[in-house]
Amino acid sequence: MHYCEWTTLQESRSGVPPAGVPDDLCELTLGEAAALIRHRMITSRQLVEACLHRVSSNTHLNAFISVDAAAALHSADAYDRYLMGGGEPLALGGVPIAVKDNIQVIGFANTAGTRALGDFLPKTHAAVVEPLLAAGAIVLGKNNMHELAFGTSGYNTAFHSPGVIGVRNAFDPRRIAGGSSSGGGSSVGARLVPAALGTDTGGSVRHPAALNGCVGFRPTVGRYSRQGIVPLSPTRDTPGPITRSVDDVILIDSILTGTQPAPPPAAETLRLGLLKEFWGDVSEPVLQVARAALEKLQLSGVELVWVSLPEIFTLNHAISMPVVLHECRAALSEYLQENGSGVTFDALVAGISSPDVRAIFERYIVPGQLGERDGNPIDLEQAYVQAMQHLRPQLIDKLTALFAAHRLHALVHPTTPDLALTSEPQATSFDAFARMIRNADPASNAGMPGISLPAGLAPDEGLPVGLEFEGLPGSDSQLLALAAVMQGILGRAPSPVHFVGPATE
Repeated sequence: MHYCEWTTLQESRSGVPPAGVPDDLCELTLGEAAALIRHRMITSRQLVEACLHRVSSNTHLNAFISVDAAAALHSADAYDRYLMGGGEPLALGGVPIAVKDNIQVIGFANTAGTRALGDFLPKTHAAVVEPLLAAGAIVLGKNNMHELAFGTSGYNTAFHSPGVIGVRNAFDPRRIAGGSSSGGGSSVGARLVPAALGTDTGGSVRHPAALNGCVGFRPTVGRYSRQGIVPLSPTRDTPGPITRSVDDVILIDSILTGTQPAPPPAAETLRLGLLKEFWGDVSEPVLQVARAALEKLQLSGVELVWVSLPEIFTLNHAISMPVVLHECRAALSEYLQENGSGVTFDALVAGISSPDVRAIFERYIVPGQLGERDGNPIDLEQAYVQAMQHLRPQLIDKLTALFAAHRLHALVHPTTPDLALTSEPQATSFDAFARMIRNADPASNAGMPGISLPAGLAPDEGLPVGLEFEGLPGSDSQLLALAAVMQGILGRAPSPVHFVGPATE
């Protein structure tokens, strides 16, 4: 897309050029920051310096595995000189972003959150990174994550600051940031960077976005390239952005796809489905905030329709783990070899630090088993074939029929049934993991796009609650346009008012 089209898109949506420069540059969204730099109201160096200072002041969040301040400042100065010399502004020109440490960026190790890959320096950018760099973005650093992306807590024992294990929540560093794109949610929520690029398999972009007061988008699988990304499941994996506004997600999506955004619909034309199963057994603080958000939507003319799919959790359970656990070994082995990591699959497994992740590999992936039934091992390959040939098509068909029967534009539900948990080893338990992904995972298995928006803060705890909107596969542009309308009604999440200081175990 040409620069003139970008500026028309950005400035029509955000009202820039702005009247002034905020006191805290770290409060700027991606689009706002790009506009201020474009209009020469701030320099890229000023913004990068502000973000680097914010990063260095909040190391207890464990949001980053690596930061290259010198390279970021060098790129900022180069872009400032480019503009001063009359260069045509770029859509993301001079704006710092962060990238999850399983997405390749030249100049950074691509650790996937595990020590075995600590010396792996990729020779190519991930395909999803290249368009962002071409649009002028500056990669400040690589975000910390749940080790090998196998978890929702971000409690990674391999990479952390002294005395503080786990990526910590932007609103309360005693709590988890979610995962597995943990550092992306924490760094964007804490205003360390305006945007981050993560990956989502069962909710790994949407969960940390919800728990840190951000917007997190999982596109339909295949909309964004997975080339150059450490995989879990080719069927379910996709990169996706974490930002503080839907407009920024739309901007990134347009850069990555080269397509124009869809026009926003009128609120009164929208029908949203409230799937009964996703609204059951939700904790009271989450339910309170989510209900208040629904009331705002109704007052704006959005029609809400209660629907039900009683078998959704049973069906999803029979698909989710068999697909990921079976596809992981072959996909990881191929990635390690083709990208010249110098690490074998066996060496990778031997080097896993986090006990919960090590248990997954040793109990299920390596032996090719899915637990036991009546004392006998369940063959993982058989469960996988059943899931892919029969159960996953059933799930897709049932959700497609549900949309058609009720004339739905999207489903809406709490992204997570609970607030952010206390950051401790118990947060990595399978029960905690299963509950955290409960509402988001079915969309992953059905190949649906989903976007989590901030719904508000729980009044007593002061922690963010996310509301997720999901569309049918391939409806990404329409879902993003709908999400822009929803954010206009719900508003954006406030900034974290304070930090409790460095957390200790």
